[in-house]
Amino acid sequence: MPALLLLCPLRFADDAEFKISNVRNRTIAVDMNPTILCTQDSAIATVTLSNPDKLNAINGAMWRRLKVVMDELVACDDLRCIIIRGEGEVFAAGGDIEEFRTARATPDLALQYHEAVGVALAAIAQCPLPTVAAIQGPCVGGGLEIACACDLRIAGESAKFGAPILKLGFSMYPGEMNGLLQLAGPAVVKEILLEGRLFSATEAYAKGLLSRVVADAVVMDEALATAQRIAAGAPLVARWHKQWIARLMTGEPLSEQEKRDSFAFLASADYAEGLAAFSEKRPPKFQGR
Repeated sequence: MPALLLLCPLRFADDAEFKISNVRNRTIAVDMNPTILCTQDSAIATVTLSNPDKLNAINGAMWRRLKVVMDELVACDDLRCIIIRGEGEVFAAGGDIEEFRTARATPDLALQYHEAVGVALAAIAQCPLPTVAAIQGPCVGGGLEIACACDLRIAGESAKFGAPILKLGFSMYPGEMNGLLQLAGPAVVKEILLEGRLFSATEAYAKGLLSRVVADAVVMDEALATAQRIAAGAPLVARWHKQWIARLMTGEPLSEQEKRDSFAFLASADYAEGLAAFSEKRPPKFQGR
């Protein structure tokens, strides 16, 4: 099973082993060491966390590859949305604990390891393209961190959430905690980390961790429908909305220049197309310009 399948031109580290082929005039790169899968269908990409023998537990190589994949997807001009899921009926059951004894044997190694985790999470959280987490089964620890970094989170009814790391004797790295803290607030984060229990999708929705809960059988259908609604809109507008939401979350007042910049859409071809389509009573055809 390949670890990476991307339908746009890519750049990879020199030490990776790849087969390169061309299918339907699109470049496909196949990594011979499976950890992360990625496919593109039209304007929507699907990134899959793949470690099925360990409930998609995420090891150090997967975190590093996840950062590479997100960076490469951002460089694909025709993409409009990214879905992140786990292989099979599991999102991700946390980090790969078996490698902790060596990968985090010293403070220096631990810092290096978790900085790579933080960089991968930031690549998702700061991605200019909208991201949708499609959650089935366990979404725990690092899996929960990845889901919280996404813009929208759609979960099946039987999904489970939590970060029971107090039972393993280690604390959550502050650089990884930030996304969860911004999404759910300190009271919920304290409950999750201090109790260390797993909780249901219904409870996760009530805590503000999820966008919606659907039947298990339709999680991917709903995630895809959500991505298609996003992709049908003006892509520049989606990017601008993400940009302004992030800017407003800083709490700093907008400068006069920033206020003027918020009307950049007036010069876009998509704005002209949107108005024309409305007047002509037809669906708009946005080009991202």
